[in-house]
Amino acid sequence: MSSRPSERSVPPAPLRLVVRTFSELCITVGALIILFVAYVLSWTGVKAAEAAEGEIATLHSRWAQQRPAAPSATASPPPYEDGKPFATMYVPRFGAGWEWPVLENTEARTLQKGLGHYSGTARPGETGNFAVAGHRRTYGDPFKDFPRLRPGDAVIVNDGTTWFTYRVAREPYRTVPTDTAVVDPVPRRSGFEGPGRYLTLTTCEPEWGSSHRLIAWAHLDATRPVGAGKPPELTG
Repeated sequence: MSSRPSERSVPPAPLRLVVRTFSELCITVGALIILFVAYVLSWTGVKAAEAAEGEIATLHSRWAQQRPAAPSATASPPPYEDGKPFATMYVPRFGAGWEWPVLENTEARTLQKGLGHYSGTARPGETGNFAVAGHRRTYGDPFKDFPRLRPGDAVIVNDGTTWFTYRVAREPYRTVPTDTAVVDPVPRRSGFEGPGRYLTLTTCEPEWGSSHRLIAWAHLDATRPVGAGKPPELTG
């Protein structure tokens, strides 16, 4: 005696319609998520690269028009203009073409155009802590390879008159966003003892999140007038 499927095993038409509609909705949402990720990865990167190139071009134009000023033992340099570039940074470990502008402040709109200087921290080459933030992902991914930094790596800053070469002191340190002591004049947990000419780099951790921060510390190793040519790390 053959058996036939029970009629009750076939979902009624309204239920099939609900399942099909839900499936189509999931596919649509998935497609939208993929498009959004593509936008974040691609379009923001394109816009950030264009913005960074524009900021670097602005710097080069400004530097070309500047006349060397006579050294003064008493005059203080003018403060950096908020949201404007004042230097470029090179990290050979991140690739031969890695170059980003450094702008004043660490606001969201500033970090969409380059790296941001923590206002109130030292200038390049000064005694104290020159502290700089950058995106790990999105907006050009400037610090995507941050975990690759190793002791002895060069971080080079050009302010239009001087090349400042810093040397990374230790592998990146992981901490929480509220740990502001990492940008102190003598940064906590850096291993530095007493005043010096330091550099702090900060970025988000994990790679696609922001629950923590990765920190890299460096100390000033050498200076070189711009007129003397690029440092050896950039000419090899």
